[in-house]
Amino acid sequence: QVQLVESGGGLVQAGGSLRLSCAASGRTFSSHNMEWFRQAPGKEREFVAAIRWSDGSPGYGVSVKGRFTISRDNAKNTVYLQMNDLRPEDTAVYYCAANNAALRIAVRPQEVDYWGQGTQVTVSL
Repeated sequence: QVQLVESGGGLVQAGGSLRLSCAASGRTFSSHNMEWFRQAPGKEREFVAAIRWSDGSPGYGVSVKGRFTISRDNAKNTVYLQMNDLRPEDTAVYYCAANNAALRIAVRPQEVDYWGQGTQVTVSL
């Protein structure tokens, strides 16, 4: 069992930066791939970024590639999402997620094993 708690959301102007954190509890954190998804009002939950347990290699959604960076610290049981050059269209609730590392990274919500409660990110003009 893995419990996930996000923090770091807030209000930022376009072009600004935020760093989200996801603290995980449970002894199996280091054996899970970790992902970030987001969901804007009226839209489906969207894959943002992922980091593999096996080698720490990242993957990104097309809309954030080059602006967002995912990282993890296994010693702290924490995964981070550094978001730069934020745009109004990045406004959403951001969710931390985890899936079993024996599988490939989750890029669809139905592939996720565990979810955090979400943190709001709002980008103003």
